[in-house]
Amino acid sequence: MAGYEGMATSSEVKSGKMIFEPILEEGVFRFDCSADDRNTAFPSISFKNSKERETPIMNVHKIPTYNPTFECFMGQQIVNIEFPSGTSFYGTGEVSGQLERTGKRVSHLIHYGTGTTPLYQSHPWVLAVLPDGEALGVLADTTQRCEVDLRRESNIKIIAPLSYPLITFGPFASPTDVLMYFARAVGTVFMPPKWSLGYHQCRWSYASDARVLEIARTFREKNIPCDVIWMDIDYMDGFRCFTFDQERFSDPKSLADDLHKNGFKAIWMLDPGIKYEKGYFVYDSGSERDIWIQTPDRKPFIGEVWPGPCVFPDFTKSEARSWWANLVKDFVDNGVDGIWNDMNEPAVFKTVTKTMPESNIHRGDPELGGCQNHSHYHNVYGMLMARSTYEGVKLSNEEKRPFVLTRAGFVGSQRYAATWTGDNLSTWGHLHMSISMVLQLGLSGQPLSGPDIGGFAGNATPKLFGRWMGVGAMFPFCRGHSETDTIDHEPWSFGEECEEVCRLALRRRYRLLPHMYTLFYLAHTLGIPVATPTFFADHKNGASNYNLHRILMIRLPYLLKEKCEHYKCHNLNSGNIDFCSSIKNLKIKEN
Repeated sequence: MAGYEGMATSSEVKSGKMIFEPILEEGVFRFDCSADDRNTAFPSISFKNSKERETPIMNVHKIPTYNPTFECFMGQQIVNIEFPSGTSFYGTGEVSGQLERTGKRVSHLIHYGTGTTPLYQSHPWVLAVLPDGEALGVLADTTQRCEVDLRRESNIKIIAPLSYPLITFGPFASPTDVLMYFARAVGTVFMPPKWSLGYHQCRWSYASDARVLEIARTFREKNIPCDVIWMDIDYMDGFRCFTFDQERFSDPKSLADDLHKNGFKAIWMLDPGIKYEKGYFVYDSGSERDIWIQTPDRKPFIGEVWPGPCVFPDFTKSEARSWWANLVKDFVDNGVDGIWNDMNEPAVFKTVTKTMPESNIHRGDPELGGCQNHSHYHNVYGMLMARSTYEGVKLSNEEKRPFVLTRAGFVGSQRYAATWTGDNLSTWGHLHMSISMVLQLGLSGQPLSGPDIGGFAGNATPKLFGRWMGVGAMFPFCRGHSETDTIDHEPWSFGEECEEVCRLALRRRYRLLPHMYTLFYLAHTLGIPVATPTFFADHKNGASNYNLHRILMIRLPYLLKEKCEHYKCHNLNSGNIDFCSSIKNLKIKEN
């Protein structure tokens, strides 16, 4: 299949049918514009094992049902795939708006700021549900800016800098089957510790350790379920990562001990921006190892973030990831239970783009793509930071499951971190929007997500907060969070009626925790989403179900028993799981 099959060429344009080879397992195909493009493609960062994308499988007689065509000109590769009339499209990652993406266009370039979609995540992935209920997945396996255009009926159009492979999964019997095959390629969600499935309380910021303990004590006094208190950036000494303010958080270990005694875990924020300051141990050690992202003239890039002028670790380098992981390991010794990676698009202040220049240089590992400019690695920067953080938490105690939350992510980041939908608003529109966003992330391989309950920016009303908690208590990740200079947004902050609504909603969640824990085990072992749209229960019923984007379905285990028995890749004890302890098949402790 060398050369361009059916190719028409000119001095400026190349076009034709893409060539294919089966990979991974039957029903999964890799498409390239030519054999040369296949041989020169960048390594996959989305695949859990990039070699699986490069290795064709033998003795497979099945051929693709749907064959993409391509056009290459002016440095862009445009791919089109036609489907039967009536096909519906979903996925595309962290996007707002309706659940069904048919008729929409999504630009996949992670961008911190307003008016863009998506803001923090890049998932160039589409789940196509065919009129007969079968489904097929399409992944544009590129880290660069990628546009997914679904505006033409029953057509997927993908535009990105050339060249990149297209991976298709299916068609298979159901959307669930597609997502399971997809997970075989890009990995499943990490198995979260059981405590992380409880309610989390956060604010930017709780000003002191005394205020943190007051919040924890009030939860217990009011009998409102809560398992985790979060520390935003103000716990740091001048926003310097891996430090603590000596007046307001002078003894983090003692704070953690007090929280642990009362049944709480503590999660602390770490950002990528490292203060440019000689004498600051993190800056000094990173400079000694030469691990900062560079400008084109090979000097460390300096950008403004919370601490002022900052340098940024180059997480594409194994030396930088190891350096960061060891810093995290030592940081966890302070009683830290989990890590929150924020601002990791990476966000940079006082710039038009809100991020660093695309001309910056990453000296990446060969297996990631080697030395490239920032435009090549921008979309995976947050994922690689989350990976380094996850590995650092694991280094601190191999017997405990890490918990990491990341704002920026890419296909495959679920292997290392949960995510939230970013800086939302305290409005009814953003409450409604949060449902479809959580569902879309689940349909794109990231099942552990949720919004800031109550809204991050602005002041919620008692009715809005109570309604949002009623819905949010059913999200896979359940956290209340609000920004500085807003009114208090704890469950008791809106009067007794709203407080009781929140108490009942969270108690309902806690009664369902054994069930949710089972769902996460299935997500971790098989790649099955935790929260799904209602049409997953009746995917053959077509358009009557497909756009019910404001309805969340939490699956029942017995619906999955047949699926689990079919794949037989994990022993699920015939569907009966002991809720009184950690799941028996998991070797790592549950806490």
